Formats: sequence, structure tokens, C-alpha cells
Amino acid sequence: MTVRLPGPGLQPTPSRAWPPRSCRPCPCSLSPMAGNVEAAAPVGARPERDTKARSGWRGGARIWEETEQRAKKLKSGPDADQYRKLPKRKVVLLMGYSGKGYHGMQRNVGSSQFKTIEDDLVAALVQSGCIPENHGEDMRKMSFQRCARTDKGVSAAGQVVSLKVWLIDDILEKINSHLPPHIRILGLKRVTGGFNSKNKCDARTYLYMLPTFAFAHKDRDAQDESYRLSADTLRRVNALLARYKGTHNFHNFTSQKGPREASARRYVLDMFCEEPFVREGMEFAVIKVKGQSFMTHQIRKMVGLVVAVVKGYAPESLLERSWGEAKVDVPKAPGLGLVLERVHFDKYNQRFGSDGLHEPLDWTREEAGAAAFKEQHIYPTIVSTERQEGSMARWLSTLPVHDFDATAHAAAGLGAKVGPGPGAGGGAPGPPRVFPFGSSTSCWPALRPCPCVHRADKQVRPTQGHGCRPAGPGR
Repeated sequence: MTVRLPGPGLQPTPSRAWPPRSCRPCPCSLSPMAGNVEAAAPVGARPERDTKARSGWRGGARIWEETEQRAKKLKSGPDADQYRKLPKRKVVLLMGYSGKGYHGMQRNVGSSQFKTIEDDLVAALVQSGCIPENHGEDMRKMSFQRCARTDKGVSAAGQVVSLKVWLIDDILEKINSHLPPHIRILGLKRVTGGFNSKNKCDARTYLYMLPTFAFAHKDRDAQDESYRLSADTLRRVNALLARYKGTHNFHNFTSQKGPREASARRYVLDMFCEEPFVREGMEFAVIKVKGQSFMTHQIRKMVGLVVAVVKGYAPESLLERSWGEAKVDVPKAPGLGLVLERVHFDKYNQRFGSDGLHEPLDWTREEAGAAAFKEQHIYPTIVSTERQEGSMARWLSTLPVHDFDATAHAAAGLGAKVGPGPGAGGGAPGPPRVFPFGSSTSCWPALRPCPCVHRADKQVRPTQGHGCRPAGPGR
């Protein structure tokens, strides 16, 4: 306790005793052996010694000065100057490319056998100085994300990818200078730091370009390039395409999706066929479809099923049956004519497009460049490849092989009660019968080709009511 020295004729007056802190001894309290007297500290004042002790002052002021000098040296280094000159920011790139000769959009890291669009894109980003070389090896370091994974041979006129880059001068010109002519960066926009082109995308618009003889009836019309699409056939095609609109279960339009998986339900906003046009003596038409998202091969199978119905191979009722739980044989149209035309970011634009800090993801100014790229690289590739390879004509020749009525018969058979087998009491089933579905599958009790999905080595997702299992050797 600190004691004030009394003056002449005064009694000693003890000062107010402050209790020590409960968490630790008070650093300003005097040792009993100190032998010196100090003035009482005012209320709320923090002792200078306590501040020095907790800030690492012990050992001299040189520690603090050396740390401060070291920090200043780091800030003034050449790497820091380069970073200030080349700020790393999140951007989106609008891309156009012709997918012929590529195994899709997504990069296969460590596999040089299958070339993809992203292989050429990342190489151009590194060579132009937009990203460091180690970011090209590990794309996660630049937060790379594509809006849609296009399949093998599929093209795009409005693909959008998001990534972090150094905003160098003339960035678009420098990137395009290291890209082949059939891949082009059409636009660039700044976005928020947490932007993800896949997750922020509200909808995607695809187009499918095909020769109109794909809609020629198998019994009544010519099956070559001399065919011309009539107005009545076009109206029927659009009526069938319009039935896709809304939310449906598209498990039959992709692979590795079960009928009860929630992710198999997809929402289609619009689907229609435009007026036909003639290119190099062959008539073509463009089908456009807009939806929230699409699964692998979904659009190609949607087009393939409509073609099978219009040509007379499949009944119209197969469209609605394909949305049920039963497995339906849906043909898959070639990937040559499929093009990603545009991606939509409506919700992002509503939130950030008018805040004064970010620009909306509206590609109106780039539409002319995208249209010119389609006319110069995408449409001519589709026309010339169809003339040289005849991919649509070859695919149309496989439609008679599909059994579009098998599902209806199987669905009727599943509801029938199985009779007693030859065992005692009628409880044992009869021997399984082998059917030619696939290569090594036996199925009971169906007396027809098995509608279940099989692989060569094991059973995969059997249809309810079927006792499918791999057949024995030699079957």
C-alpha cells in the first residue's frame, strides 16, 4: 500500500487500497524489499512498464526497430513492385470455339492423349503473362471454373469461364495471339471476388444444328439432301419439342442416374425449332433449348427421341413414358451439331449489376463478334463435316435397331403376378432364362429382353421386380 508522507502537524493518511487483479499479480505493485515510494497511479491509467512487458519491449528497443526495418525492406522489393503493377483480379472470359478434334472442354490433368479446349486456353494464359506457370499446372490456384462442360466435338459461341488473372495491358489481344483461330476470347469483365461461373449461372441456351432430312418420314419421304422440310412437319416438330418444357425426370436421357435421384429432375424453360435454311445445297435447321442446367448427353437424347418419333420409329407416347421410372431406350443424336450459345446470370446482374462498382454480365456489345465467329468457324465446320463424314446419316441408319416398344411390354409384365414354380408348394421359381440384352445377362421373371441397365461385369440398377444377375460362362 502506498503511503503519503505527512506534513508538519498532520497525521499520516492511508490512501485507498486497490485490490490486485484476480487473473495475475498487479505488475505495478512494489516488492516489500523495494524500499522506495511511488505516487499512486490514477484510475484507468495503464502502467508504462506493463505495456512494454507485453509488447516484447524486454531486451531493448532494437528488436522493434529491426522488425520494422525488415518489413519495410519486403515492401520495397522488386516482387512487390511487380505485384503492384500487375494486380490479380477475378474476371470472366467470354469464349468461342469449334469443338471438332477436341475431347470436350474440361482439362484432363496428366493426360496428353486426349486434347481439350482448356489445354490450349491455359497454355495461352501462361504464354501471354496473365497467370504464373504454376497456376497452369494447378488450375485451383487461379480459382478456375467453367460455366458448362461441353462434350467431345461440341462447340460454343458463348462459353464463360471465371478465373484470377494479372490485368496486363491489351490482355485480350495477347491471349488471342497464342490461341488457334478456332478458339477466341470474345470479351472480358470484372466480377466479384467470390464469383463462380458455374454456381452463379441461372440458365444455359444451346442450339443444335442438323440437316432437315433427319425429320423425313422413313416410309414416305426422301432420305437424302434433296429433302425439304414442310410447314406441317415443322409444326409437328415444334409441338413435340414444346412437351419438354417444364420440370421432368430426365434419368433416361443421361447415364448413371437413377429414376429416384433428385438430380435427375431438370427444368426446361423453352425448346423450339427455327425456320430452315440452305447451306451448300443441303437444308439445315436449328433447334434451340434453354434450361437451368443439363446433364451429360441430355440435349442430344432429347433431339434424338423427337427425331425417332417424327420419322415414325417411335410412338409419341414414348416421350411421357421416358419421364417415368421404367428404363426407356432413348437414341442419342450426334454431338457434331450441338453448340453452347449463351449463358445467363440474371440473379447476379440484379444484385451487383447496378451497384455502381461492378458491371453487369451482359454481352450485348460482344454479340456481333459471337455471331461472326459462328458464321466463320462453327457453322462451316458442321456443314463440311456432315458432307464429308455423314454423321447424321450414319446415326439415322441405327434407329431401326432400337426397340422402342420393349419398355411398354416390360411395364405391363411387371404388374402381373408371378405364378408358382415347379418346386414343392409352388414357392420355388423356375430356372432363369437367358436373353440377348447386352452380352451376359439372365433375367427372371420377364419373358422378354431385360429392361434393366447392365455392364459386362456386374449388375447395375436393376428394374424393380427383376432378378437380374450376371450369366455364367459360355452364355
